[in-house]
Amino acid sequence: MMEINSNQSSLVTILFMVFLTTSCSTVDVKTTEVVAVNQIIEDMPENELLDVGITIFENGLENIDQLDEDELVFPEIRVAEASFFPYLLMEAIQSSSAWGAVRVIPLGHDSVDVIITGKIVKSDGELMVLKIDVTDVSGMRWFDKEYTQRASKYSYNKNAQRHHDPFQNIYNRIANDLNAYRQQLTSAEKIALRQVSEVKFAKSFAPQQFSQHLSKTSSGYLTVNRLPAENDPMIVRIRQVRERVHLFIDTLQEYYGGYVKEMKEPYSQWRQESYSEVMAMRSMKTKASNQKLIGAVAIVAGILGAGNSGGSVRAASAIGMTAGVYLLKAGYDREAEAQIHIDALQELGDSLEASIESNVIELEDRTITLTGTVENQYQQWRNILKDIYQLDVSSSDDRD
Repeated sequence: MMEINSNQSSLVTILFMVFLTTSCSTVDVKTTEVVAVNQIIEDMPENELLDVGITIFENGLENIDQLDEDELVFPEIRVAEASFFPYLLMEAIQSSSAWGAVRVIPLGHDSVDVIITGKIVKSDGELMVLKIDVTDVSGMRWFDKEYTQRASKYSYNKNAQRHHDPFQNIYNRIANDLNAYRQQLTSAEKIALRQVSEVKFAKSFAPQQFSQHLSKTSSGYLTVNRLPAENDPMIVRIRQVRERVHLFIDTLQEYYGGYVKEMKEPYSQWRQESYSEVMAMRSMKTKASNQKLIGAVAIVAGILGAGNSGGSVRAASAIGMTAGVYLLKAGYDREAEAQIHIDALQELGDSLEASIESNVIELEDRTITLTGTVENQYQQWRNILKDIYQLDVSSSDDRD
């Protein structure tokens, strides 16, 4: 009878465990159930309706060179997603009927009752991870949370996509968390936030006149010391300027809406193909790793068995080594095949890019053309409004 020494017995055990491991499959999400946005039915006083501003998300490309090779990140896609995701979040928040104006805003527009910033941690068609930070105009952080969702393969069915985005749950969950925090605020706290945002905006245009109206608490939060009189000419002018700023931001919503509409079809196609490629690549990677492990163990078992005095054991060892070499090679071949999928994703990502056209604004005495990025155009418009405001104030002083 052939004897099996302790080394061979251990290797047999290892091989058995490896085969058990290879039978494990990747996570396959099969449900497309969508979390509903909580609807607010009761009427709310207008002075308690908080405005929400959502900035363009950080694209998460700052450490792209340090990512693992399995992290599929394409700069062109991320730049597009950084504008795409905030708009979908805006639509989800609007659908709750719990807020005043909900807008995608430029960086630097901080006189908003509630501000949402976000960062794309991961987005490859199969998995999305967003880091969301919500603060109010006083500086109080509402919550800072990471949201994760794994898409179902059924989410990319054309009929399902007509109804919702494959990652709609993330936007709806953020909307619900936002509303849950709002419901904790008293009427007085909501009114106070609206007052702070108005006075903060006024201070940014007329610091000398409105600096004394705001202060910080011992905790570092903005609060209103005193409100301007309703008939104060200064605050009347400031409100007119603020309305013009809001009109400009509303124009940006039209841009974002058009951009999202144009991007939706090619991006949906990219994401669907990306999902398939990611799942295929993961399967290839798993099989490659398993085959290389089995092959390595088989080779070691063959080497140990080759020293056995029994002819049948030596023959089996030779077969084991041959099989091991084959499995190792097959594993590396599968890695090369996985790289083909990565290259395919890169080609898909090269076609998407975000851009913005110039804005032409008609004033009473002139026509203004704003150019550059959203942030550049916003800053140009604010500077123009500051000049108009100062001229208006100077003219009023001269008349007095």
